[in-house]
Amino acid sequence: MKRPLPDRYLTPVDVADLLGVPVETVYQWRRKRTGPRGFRVGRHLRYDPEDVRAWIATLMEGAA
Repeated sequence: MKRPLPDRYLTPVDVADLLGVPVETVYQWRRKRTGPRGFRVGRHLRYDPEDVRAWIATLMEGAA
């Protein structure tokens, strides 16, 4: 069963938990511009659940 994404913007910790990776990996993806698109709200980094879903879909297409 698919795990539904929340109806709110995600924190880096949320993204790390969803994908089962360390939070530092999420920050590395951002620095390297290889991860899902994020945005700042003041000092806080957030991710749109739809952007995370789209990024995962591109990964899955590349793996097929």
